Amino acid sequence: MTIKILTEDNFDDFISSGNAIIDFYADWCGPCKIMAPHFEKASKEMKEVKFGKVDVDAESNLAGRFQVMSIPTTIFFKDKEQVERHTGALSLDMIKGTAEEFF
Repeated sequence: MTIKILTEDNFDDFISSGNAIIDFYADWCGPCKIMAPHFEKASKEMKEVKFGKVDVDAESNLAGRFQVMSIPTTIFFKDKEQVERHTGALSLDMIKGTAEEFF
């Protein structure tokens, strides 16, 4: 599945139903760059889950709304409710394992 770039305009609709994994990141962030290929691969392997990215520099209100203090922060949503979150780079296995546990 394609990773959707999320903004304040489309975020709530994106997480409103089903399972979604959102990566809060910044282009300049080293750990974000390390995690990016794992997130991309997970999005291709996990067809039943929606994947989105929020650029914290461009979308500081969204970052504030979800109290993102460090990046990358990955938040797992089920039907609009946050069910889990991780701070720091996640491997492919960590993304998939967390999704299996909470979805």
